[in-house]
Amino acid sequence: MADISFDDFLKVDIRVGTVLRAEHYPEARKPAIKMWIDFGPEIGERKTSAQVTAHYTPETLVGRQIMGVVNFPPRQIGKFMSEVLVLGLSDETDGIVLLNPDKPVPNGARMH
Repeated sequence: MADISFDDFLKVDIRVGTVLRAEHYPEARKPAIKMWIDFGPEIGERKTSAQVTAHYTPETLVGRQIMGVVNFPPRQIGKFMSEVLVLGLSDETDGIVLLNPDKPVPNGARMH
C-alpha cells in the first residue's frame, strides 16, 4: 500500500456517533443490519447498512457508540442509501467487530 501524507489523512472525516435505531436488512445479498446513527448537531443523523451480523443484532447496536467515515458520498446498497461508512475489524472468522471509543464521548467528536 502506498504512503499518504498527513494532509491526505486529514481529508478522511472519522467521527463517533450513537446508534439510534437498527433493523435487519433481509433484502441485502449478504446478512446485514441497517442503522441510523446520531453524529451530533454539526452532522446530524446518518444511515448505513453493514455486514455485522456475526457479533451484533439490531437490539445490541441501539445505544452503542461507533466510529464512521462521514464524508464519503452516499452509496446505494440494494434499495437502501448508505450515507456513512462504519468502521470495524475482521476477527479470526472474518466476522466484523465495530470500532468504538472505550469511554463515552460527545456524538460528532472527530478522531485525531
